[in-house]
Amino acid sequence: MKTTVTKGNVFKDLGFTAEESAALAMRVDLAVEIEKFIKRRKFTQMKAAEYFDVPQPKISKIVGGKLGGFSIEYLVKMAIKAGKSPRISFAKRQTI
Repeated sequence: MKTTVTKGNVFKDLGFTAEESAALAMRVDLAVEIEKFIKRRKFTQMKAAEYFDVPQPKISKIVGGKLGGFSIEYLVKMAIKAGKSPRISFAKRQTI
């Protein structure tokens, strides 16, 4: 098995455009925070679904890393409900 060290955004390293990789990374970051909250609270997926007022299969997808059908806005709302304050920061993009 070959191991490659990423240079920042793994999605960019996988060949996604800068725009796609930024959006994918944001969704993953939000989902990770939601999953941490669920684990800290020791919620079952059903209890988490009740807490976030979403269907249980949505929790299953987030915990399983299947974020394809989730908008950033949807995940931001869940993160806020989990007590997080998501913020966007801007860094100067390097051009090659």
